[in-house]
Amino acid sequence: MPVAAVYDIENNKVAEIELSDQVFGATVNEAAMYEVVRMQLVTRRLGTAATKTRRDISGGGKKPWRQKGTGRARAGTTRSPIWRGGGTVFGPHPRDYAFKVPRKVRKLALVSALSQKFKEERMIILSDFPLAEVKTKKFKEVVDRFGWKKALVVIDKSNPILEKSSRNLQEIKMIRSEGINVYDLLNHEHVVLLAPSVKNIEGALRS
Repeated sequence: MPVAAVYDIENNKVAEIELSDQVFGATVNEAAMYEVVRMQLVTRRLGTAATKTRRDISGGGKKPWRQKGTGRARAGTTRSPIWRGGGTVFGPHPRDYAFKVPRKVRKLALVSALSQKFKEERMIILSDFPLAEVKTKKFKEVVDRFGWKKALVVIDKSNPILEKSSRNLQEIKMIRSEGINVYDLLNHEHVVLLAPSVKNIEGALRS
């Protein structure tokens, strides 16, 4: 079992914790992480691009001239795609880009991302993060003390004081353990876990 140090917010080592091999010591599967990140990103696409076909454009109900005898090409409407102001052929229409990845692959990708952060020594475990009041300055002092440039902080339960204190720091994102995901793990340089959240994550990902 991998063993990780546990720190307090003063950056002092206060304990050690044994981590699950299945969650933090697994083989990194880059293909699974790629598929899950792609799934997360395309799900965010609005897919609202749209063009008007000939039926969506007003006018053009009257035949512009008679079928024969004018010397011009036959025309049934001024809203034909070959006319200026006409409809668009095969243009984009609103669509859903989302696709699903099997649950086992999503789990494998999440375990791979956590294991990668641990192996790269970019995972920090805190025993607690005590703040008496909402104070961004106090939170920033802890960030500077550890030297976190871009960090994902994972807490075990709702903590309005911590969440509000970190809200204005662009380099910090705070989520609860049940919301941990592959994209956020890979998109942040450091992952900061509160000790209770480690058990929550292991309980959800252990087979």
